[in-house]
Amino acid sequence: MKTRGARPPPVLTGGTGSDTGRMENVVRPARRALVVDDEQPLARLVAGYLEREGFEVDVELDGVSAVRTARERDPEVVVLDLGLPGLDGIEVCRQVRTFSDAYVVMLTARADEVDTLIGLSVGADDYMTKPFRPRELVARVSALMRRPRRTRDDAAVPAQAEALVFGPLRVDPVGREVWLGDQEVSLTRTEFDLLATLAGAPHRVFSRRALINAVWGDDWVGDDHLVDVHLLHVRRKLGDSPAEQRFVRTVRGVGYRMGTGG
Repeated sequence: MKTRGARPPPVLTGGTGSDTGRMENVVRPARRALVVDDEQPLARLVAGYLEREGFEVDVELDGVSAVRTARERDPEVVVLDLGLPGLDGIEVCRQVRTFSDAYVVMLTARADEVDTLIGLSVGADDYMTKPFRPRELVARVSALMRRPRRTRDDAAVPAQAEALVFGPLRVDPVGREVWLGDQEVSLTRTEFDLLATLAGAPHRVFSRRALINAVWGDDWVGDDHLVDVHLLHVRRKLGDSPAEQRFVRTVRGVGYRMGTGG
């Protein structure tokens, strides 16, 4: 079964002067969300909360349909359950990440750390453990949506004249590109935002909370150790190790800072 969120009605605006009697249809495009959960009542509940926040919501109950709808509808945010029939949430996220930069919030009934690490390693931006409060989920989604979403038109944005350089690593905040030597490094938006935050103030030590505030927003609620997981994946993609810490350094008891690349 598939449930499509209804498009919001056109906003009618009246003219002025001699045009007072004329009405012009102005359609304000809704933000799109995809909710994927095989528990239909929960999926509908979450969809309802998101619709009240102005989203046009598609609901899918299995993994195969979720990938298809994500490709067709290009949502800005995906609320994705881990345990799905057909393809599980991990594989759905992996496939969606090959063609979409939508924000992904993983839902799981299993609170063990392994599921969390695996889910984030394939590009999820956040996670919540069931049972959860729908209002908290909406707050998480709203925090993600306040961050800029790269669009297809962004490819035309010229690269920053002076990228941030740390040895062989170059971080371009404007073009949102990361290069290690002559190889471009593929980071998720959350991974890039964390690295760019560190690179933008290379002499500053950031606490987890400071990074949360910079990337997710100061009203974000959740586990601050989410930062550790994302930076672990940044290190892996940069070929950095906890022992060398060439690019991302851990300051024990405090947080993280940018390395020199040496």
